[in-house]
Amino acid sequence: MDAQRGTQTVLITGATDGLGKAAALLLAERGYRVFAAGRSAEKRAQLDALAKEKKLPLETLEMDVCNDGSVEKGVACVYQKAGTIDVLINNAGFVYVGAVEDLRMEDWRRQFETNFFGVIRVTQAVLPRMRERRKGRILMMSSVSGFVTVPTQGPYSASKHAIEALSNALRHELYPFGIHTILIQPGYIVTNIQSTAMDLAQTYQEKFKTGPYAEIYASYLGSASNMRAMSKTTPEDCARIMLQAIEAPRPKARYGVTQLATFAKWAKWLLTDSAADRLIRRRYGITREK
Repeated sequence: MDAQRGTQTVLITGATDGLGKAAALLLAERGYRVFAAGRSAEKRAQLDALAKEKKLPLETLEMDVCNDGSVEKGVACVYQKAGTIDVLINNAGFVYVGAVEDLRMEDWRRQFETNFFGVIRVTQAVLPRMRERRKGRILMMSSVSGFVTVPTQGPYSASKHAIEALSNALRHELYPFGIHTILIQPGYIVTNIQSTAMDLAQTYQEKFKTGPYAEIYASYLGSASNMRAMSKTTPEDCARIMLQAIEAPRPKARYGVTQLATFAKWAKWLLTDSAADRLIRRRYGITREK
């Protein structure tokens, strides 16, 4: 952090676990005043204890991004304590695994309520003061799934495609006010998001085993296990990219995090749709039934 700018305040949603927690700790270690928002009281207590032990300028606050009142209360609390929010990191999110046909409408809505509408809710709460100050940065946690969709990832990927579009709009709309909107695009990084996805999928286990998409589910789950074993990128690696995006004098619109993100980006540009489809189908063993 540039000492001449003084202490900057950062609000991070979904900050008590995974990528959000790693970012919260790294930024606090670098001297930022961090407000780490999350729903779980237990996880907030654990992070508060860790911050106290390390003497870090980090405190947690309760926030459910799906609830208007919770977001308004949380943002107001930050303004009351710090006066400003210099950086917003929209990190809260989760994954539903399911074929488009299989996933119930209420689960489609839950996916978007957190991953998309929650981002809008928090961003709208923060923007008025940020805009008045003519400065600020908003980091949007996207994904490789935001521009490449694989089978059974339709719900999550659709929500991240929406985040990409939202960020593109904000990047233009906020340009006159000196506010940067930046997409962070990780690939596969092992966090609790994967185990949570499997917990959420329990109600679909019968469809996974005997439904018309059973072979595709099996292929996806096997691929996910392989990627988990091969993944070398850590949440801390992602946090360092986020720090880079925050401190860059002229930040890029997008920051890829993993080798998969880089490969997928170039493949998206270089391959035709039919070539990309063949690549994905081959990877997941998808063939036409006879």
